[in-house]
Amino acid sequence: MPVIFITGATSGFGAATARLFASKGWNVVATGRRGDRLETLRAEFPAGRVHIAQLDLMDRQSIADAVAALPEDFRPVTCLFNNGGLALGTQPIPDVDAGDWDTMIETNIKGLIHTTLEVLPLLEAAGRGASIINTGSIARRFAYPGGNVYGGTKAFVHQFSENLRADLGGRIRVTNLEPGMAKSEFTLVRTHGDAEANEKTYAGVEPILPEDIADIVWFLATRPAHINIGHIEVTPVIQVPARPTIIRD
Repeated sequence: MPVIFITGATSGFGAATARLFASKGWNVVATGRRGDRLETLRAEFPAGRVHIAQLDLMDRQSIADAVAALPEDFRPVTCLFNNGGLALGTQPIPDVDAGDWDTMIETNIKGLIHTTLEVLPLLEAAGRGASIINTGSIARRFAYPGGNVYGGTKAFVHQFSENLRADLGGRIRVTNLEPGMAKSEFTLVRTHGDAEANEKTYAGVEPILPEDIADIVWFLATRPAHINIGHIEVTPVIQVPARPTIIRD
């Protein structure tokens, strides 16, 4: 039975991907900080389909403990979806909260690194066709006011993905998936819970939805074993590459 290990599975891309893979017969390891949401996700599927593990990407030991405790039915791991991450703050430099910067670095960079290192032996055990899919962002190359450290962390994700694939020497497939404007809890988190700002961000726009990203993750994970797709950038039609901010009529 193929297994996908997902970080950030309590909402957005991670939750949608967990539901899609579970519905298609994969065993799913759903991880995140919010245990109640993980319980709800697990309850949607037959017993034994979804294994949940509460972990914090800022806590390396919690990652190690979650991987070490995987039941036999959830190992080896066929696909690692390094999805957990966040943006915090919208102010440009220097009007920033250094604590927000630290959290983004610890989560988006260190959390991804440590999860990859912990899960890697299980991916190696799965053998040919195993995949790592890292969630980046178009913010890694399109700068905008207030993007500062968030964009920097996603630039790291891009370059780490490239180097990870080089180091693994073709044994494991690595993809950097870079979405543009997507409607999830992203802006709600970024604005520290400002629901009005969250809705205003998407007013008049048909954004990427979590289910759209889940479909792409499914496509990537199920390509023939000799195929590696190194990079995918996906945006709403209205978000054109030359101008990453939304153009409105």
